[in-house]
Amino acid sequence: MPKRGRGRVGALFIPDISRGLNVGAKIPCTDNSGARIVEIISVVGYKGRLRRLASASVGDMAVVSVKKGTPDMRRQVLRAIIVRQNKPYRRPNGGWIQFEDNAAVITNPEGQPKGSEIRGPVAKEAAERWPRLAGVASTII
Repeated sequence: MPKRGRGRVGALFIPDISRGLNVGAKIPCTDNSGARIVEIISVVGYKGRLRRLASASVGDMAVVSVKKGTPDMRRQVLRAIIVRQNKPYRRPNGGWIQFEDNAAVITNPEGQPKGSEIRGPVAKEAAERWPRLAGVASTII
């Protein structure tokens, strides 16, 4: 019987997290990069059924469009990492976790955050998958 989860990325095992953010979702940006509201355009590495909209969960990298923010950031297409989601998901230890809101952090394609601080908590799954994000995070839950 195969292991549950989305498989391996290098030597990293990605647990099966309920995907709570579809393409087209507008979510707040929780860093100080200048973006305020971003819209998910696509999810990096998503493989799904034909004609099914891609969806993202905590720790996934997504391609986003900045809808609200500073004039130089607006209408840019960037990469972002999802750090919080409102839909509850199960952790490997058996506990369930749910955040009050959805949130993303603007990054470059390698996962380096564009801002210098992250407001609010960051999910442990996102911090383990993206170590540079964990260095900037104030609280990891």
